[in-house]
Amino acid sequence: MPPTDAPDLLPVSVPALPPPAGHYAAAIKTGGLVFVSGQLPIQPDGRPLGDAPFEDQARQALANLFAVLAAAGSAPDRVVKTTVFVVGIAHWPRFNALYAEAFGAHRPARSVVPVPELHHGCLVEIEAVALA
Repeated sequence: MPPTDAPDLLPVSVPALPPPAGHYAAAIKTGGLVFVSGQLPIQPDGRPLGDAPFEDQARQALANLFAVLAAAGSAPDRVVKTTVFVVGIAHWPRFNALYAEAFGAHRPARSVVPVPELHHGCLVEIEAVALA
């Protein structure tokens, strides 16, 4: 349990997505912010898209991010910062184009972290901080 002087930490449940498989919340709301856990390309039925083409994986990871934001009462245009983990930096230009398409004119701060592998053989994972 958080200390009694800690701010309210409100876990976000996302009915449109499977519950987290590990010991974490899909997101936490606190202090007017939403902290979204890393979103892999996992379909709403729980099936990971690790074998799917990169573009399908990226679109699903972004859709999952947006579903978590909606469940938290936020929206893509309220995202302040994203961190994107990408297996194979060669995928970066295509991801950047899909990300720009998804976010439109909104340009959150962003970090890109090349990684050797992700869970379920996925190629991309996205976490975010947004205004509640």
